[in-house]
Amino acid sequence: MAGVTGRPLRVGIAGLGNVGVGVLQVLGRNGGLIAARAGRPIEIVAVSARDRGRDRGVDLSELRWVEDARSLAGDPEIDVVVELIGGADGVAYELVDAALRADQSVVTANKALLAHHGVALGRLADANAVSLGFEAAVAGGIPIIKTLREGLAANRVSRISGILNGTCNYVLSTMRESGRDFADVLAEAQALGYAEADPSLDVDGYDAAHKLAILASVAFGIPVDFASVYVEGIRHVSHLDVEYAQELGYRIKLLGTALLTERGIEQRVHPTLVPVTAPIAQVEGVFNAVVVEGDFVGQVMLQGRGAGAGPTASAVVADLIDIAAGRRLPAFVPSDSSGLTTVPIAEHSGASYVRLMVSDQPGVIADITAELRTEKVSVEAMIQRRPSPGSPVPLVFTTHPSQEAALNRALERIGALGTMLEPPTMFRIEG
Repeated sequence: MAGVTGRPLRVGIAGLGNVGVGVLQVLGRNGGLIAARAGRPIEIVAVSARDRGRDRGVDLSELRWVEDARSLAGDPEIDVVVELIGGADGVAYELVDAALRADQSVVTANKALLAHHGVALGRLADANAVSLGFEAAVAGGIPIIKTLREGLAANRVSRISGILNGTCNYVLSTMRESGRDFADVLAEAQALGYAEADPSLDVDGYDAAHKLAILASVAFGIPVDFASVYVEGIRHVSHLDVEYAQELGYRIKLLGTALLTERGIEQRVHPTLVPVTAPIAQVEGVFNAVVVEGDFVGQVMLQGRGAGAGPTASAVVADLIDIAAGRRLPAFVPSDSSGLTTVPIAEHSGASYVRLMVSDQPGVIADITAELRTEKVSVEAMIQRRPSPGSPVPLVFTTHPSQEAALNRALERIGALGTMLEPPTMFRIEG
């Protein structure tokens, strides 16, 4: 094969779910092309999974089966361990830690593992001069890690923001298109296979937060710090909020945002109102998108499938190609911003959307605006529809940029007013 020299890169895979099988399929279908690009063949020589007898639709007869995935670490016939087990601890962590200590490179799609142990594992990989590849851990087939580390390496990044969870994006998109509420659409997503039987990791924002912690580390050169990410999910988004947002010229997206400010770095995941004219507002269904702002390149947006066997397997193999070709970058590179602290969410300053459900009584708006005025929160726009007799009145307004702590104090007192029929709902707005 022209341009292909040297012995094959020998790979062991731990985990043969959809992504593991996808890696086998990618290498099987595009093996010649991949070998030409890597400069040598990439061969799977061993696999490990829980159920050996399961029919996975691929031929495993030529591969060595390993009962205990941890035995892949230190195996002299394996150059690279691909970890596709999942989970922040347990077998996945033990395998990756042991493989790096045995001077084997590792490729993983495990965002929870990196969010919780990325600093230690990255240092271990660097100390042993091996690779820790994790393109597949964030946004599936979107090459955002490579873009940050290579394509945008000359830029100082000021912001990275994105739709990092396809389940949440599907739910919010379908709520807007159908006018249905959260619980109904979530049940549909589960029936279609877009949401897990236990969707908590997705809809409560933690999956996106794991990914954001990794992105913030790569973008700003700071240690991976999942504990400092503010996390808020989408369970409390109602069809009313989706409709009012649309009326005001916005769409609601679950965004993960890491922002470099004068006070430090904000890391936050929460439902966000974005203008309907913004490119990211047009990203619908199960798709992901990431927007990066650099000082020389300006704004760059990458969009694609953030999950699934094919896209994620593609990202895994991309890391394997780099390793086969001898391209190694430090896992997490510190920069001159590495000493910055995390800005608490209470110190965030920005515009907000607020929905109140109130009794139809005289003086309600005056009471509300008095509390806002006390905290120096200025209203930008307000919607109040004509009430039906005896029905609660939705009162919706947006604010000019204000400190979040001040708005929260005002909303706490507003929520205690006798005319309030349920706690206030507040979402942040991004321009």
